[in-house]
Amino acid sequence: MRARRIVVTDHSFPSLTHEETAAASSGAEIVDGRNATAEDDVAAVTTGADVVLLTFAEITDRVLAGLAPDAVVIRYGIGVDTIDVDAATRRGIRVCNVPDYGADTVADHTIALALAVLRRVVDYHREITGSPDGWVGATAIGAIPALSDLTYGLVGTGQIGRKVAARIRAFGSSVIAYDPYADAGILAAEGIRLVGIEELLARADVISVHAPLTRETTHLIDADAIARMKRTAILVNTARGALVDTVAAAEAVSSGRLGGLGLDVFEREPLEHGHALRTAPRTLLTPHAAFYSETSLRNLQRLAAEEAGRALRGEPLRCAVNG
Repeated sequence: MRARRIVVTDHSFPSLTHEETAAASSGAEIVDGRNATAEDDVAAVTTGADVVLLTFAEITDRVLAGLAPDAVVIRYGIGVDTIDVDAATRRGIRVCNVPDYGADTVADHTIALALAVLRRVVDYHREITGSPDGWVGATAIGAIPALSDLTYGLVGTGQIGRKVAARIRAFGSSVIAYDPYADAGILAAEGIRLVGIEELLARADVISVHAPLTRETTHLIDADAIARMKRTAILVNTARGALVDTVAAAEAVSSGRLGGLGLDVFEREPLEHGHALRTAPRTLLTPHAAFYSETSLRNLQRLAAEEAGRALRGEPLRCAVNG
């Protein structure tokens, strides 16, 4: 009888203890393919695999074709945009994610970016460290609104978006949201008013994006959408880089057409040399780190490994994203 295999592709975890436990409980072997991200490498290391766990590896139709029948592919995280889900469905391969490992951490990071840009924290720091007398007047750097005067706009009201709303409402801000799939009554009970995209773009002082990346949502926030925002508006993205046209965003903030940017994700990662975001004013960048805390990382591995165990035992999966 063929020994079943769990293959872990690209990762930076210090150990694979949870994954090894899941494998051992089902008599499976585990392969650590931590350097496999490109299609050729992924295809080579995953051939015949029953379970594949990945971070950002390319799971193409060619890779899927080499997996064992009825294999399961599990993403360490939420987005599955590096996985050809349609091809997996055609081949009878189930795809899973881990949507709830670090929602609080991402919401915290979103608010941290929004407040740091809004309160001009980096600008103040640069003025103090770069000025001859080591000081700057509080009002010299520009107008800063009170948080209680803000209208905060959410694009997407899933688990993370709603946690962001709860956090910003604690500061006294009002919250509006655009989400074509949301229930207005449920959101209203949480202090969130559902509006159309035009109203959100026109009214929000801060806009944060919390949508999945699909063909329809790619560049959801493009040059046209930015042009409809307030000139003082701040745009925050901790979801998927391609939801925002980052070149248009950088141009807008550099020209004074947009009030600021707080971005944790980019269309290409790492952020390429010479990208306009690197020198854009009132822009705060973090390296796809919104998910990270010690607790969230432990949760991520544990929940993904538990899903792998269910897959090997033939049990119902907790977070399948296809049939």
